[in-house]
Amino acid sequence: MAYINLLPWREAQRKQQQTQFMTMLSMAGILSFAAVFGLSAVYSAKIEGQNSRNAYLQGEITVLEQRIVEIRELDEKKKNLQKRMELIAQLQSSRNLGTQIMDEIAAVVPAGVYLSNLQKQGPSLLLVGKSESNNRLSNMIRSVESSELLKDPLLEFIEAGKDQSQILSDFKIHLTVKGFEAVQGEAKPAAVKPGTPAQGTAK
Repeated sequence: MAYINLLPWREAQRKQQQTQFMTMLSMAGILSFAAVFGLSAVYSAKIEGQNSRNAYLQGEITVLEQRIVEIRELDEKKKNLQKRMELIAQLQSSRNLGTQIMDEIAAVVPAGVYLSNLQKQGPSLLLVGKSESNNRLSNMIRSVESSELLKDPLLEFIEAGKDQSQILSDFKIHLTVKGFEAVQGEAKPAAVKPGTPAQGTAK
């Protein structure tokens, strides 16, 4: 029987198997690297897209914040303009305040009531004078209550005159001017001569 040496063939087969294994291992490594690279690229693209959206949203938020600041500034300007308009309206309506007050005082003060002093401080008036009777002073208070310019009559006191020969009673009364609460100023005595009767008709 002839002798056959199988060692070279086995060695060649072993090398072929090693080569195939290394080839398959290399392909598996390449495929794994490609898969990882692909996943990394996909997630990187998603992250970049999300960052772009975040940057866009941040930019829009910044624009909105600027607009909010502008709106607040416009609101402040609007409020300032409204205050100025109100002040102008008050000044226009109070230009003839002194004349209107004197006319109204003359209308509500009846005969027999004499003013010696009239003071104004803001919307408040102080009337000091003499009255022939309490009834005439009561008529004056009722006239003030129905007045379109004056309100809130407050009688501080009424007392008999110190001179017994006089039948006049001293009085002091406080009034308020309607619609002129914003008008300010120090109290200034009006030019009413003591003992001079105010123009009016007894009621």
